[in-house]
Amino acid sequence: MTPGDASNQTEAAYQAESSVEARLDGLRAQTEEALAAFIEEHRGRVRDDLLDAAAYALLGGGKRLRPVLCLLWAESCGGSAARAMPAAVAVECVHAFSLVHDDLPAIDDDDLRRGRPTLHVHTSEAMAILAGDFLLTLAYGAISRGMVEAGVAAACCREITDGAVAMIGGQVLDTFPAAAAGDAEVELAELRRVHAGKTGALFRAACRTGVRAAGGSEARLDDASRYADAIGLAFQAADDLLDVEADEAVAGKRTGKDAAAGKRTYPGLLGVDQTRREIARLVEEANAATEALGPAGEPLSVLARRLAFRRS
Repeated sequence: MTPGDASNQTEAAYQAESSVEARLDGLRAQTEEALAAFIEEHRGRVRDDLLDAAAYALLGGGKRLRPVLCLLWAESCGGSAARAMPAAVAVECVHAFSLVHDDLPAIDDDDLRRGRPTLHVHTSEAMAILAGDFLLTLAYGAISRGMVEAGVAAACCREITDGAVAMIGGQVLDTFPAAAAGDAEVELAELRRVHAGKTGALFRAACRTGVRAAGGSEARLDDASRYADAIGLAFQAADDLLDVEADEAVAGKRTGKDAAAGKRTYPGLLGVDQTRREIARLVEEANAATEALGPAGEPLSVLARRLAFRRS
């Protein structure tokens, strides 16, 4: 290969990744518009203070990873983002509910989220609880009102239910951990169970609802599950690294809390270097799950790398 050939390949790879980044940005923008419109549909149906609290939690920024995953898997299976958008909105409503409740004094007791006061600090603890309840309930309305085909809507609701139940189960394991076993392998297995529930379960619901919305096959559902399980663990391992290494202004939330609370973390059990190697291995697993998609899977591979090796 000549230097010119190598340069051309590098430029081609850069252009391809830039194109994917532009597509991801476009899907995030579509999601933001859909979320804002969905919340506003309920203006006048509930009290403004409840709706404003829900909007503060739902529309206050964020990476929109879960809805984008839903939309990407729909597109990779031959569907459209427009058709899958109700499921994407539903997944993000569930995610927003989980953050509101996790931040409460009785759970994680956080006062900063996405660089802003958490909802119970912004309003009150009671309103935060009610707004979280409201957001979880809205998720099912997004699907039942927005999806035309009853069978697809029912399948997506099942995926959302399974994801929410597993996510809450993971939070229970995290909030009420089993006694420390003193065995590193046992503790690592327990940590993975926590994160597979807290983080991975909703990633799985997002990916699988995308496949469902597109009418994808059972094989694609299996691929989506494998991909989601890998990136869920990679995402949380990266989050644990950020808690150790990132500045609060960059992370947008309090850092160093896990160690102070004595929680199990990937760096705590594996060390920083081994955690980075584990993240890289999980990204390879995620990429392997998209191979059957061909070129349509490239955006999913790019997103896996972005979220696993992020700095905030």
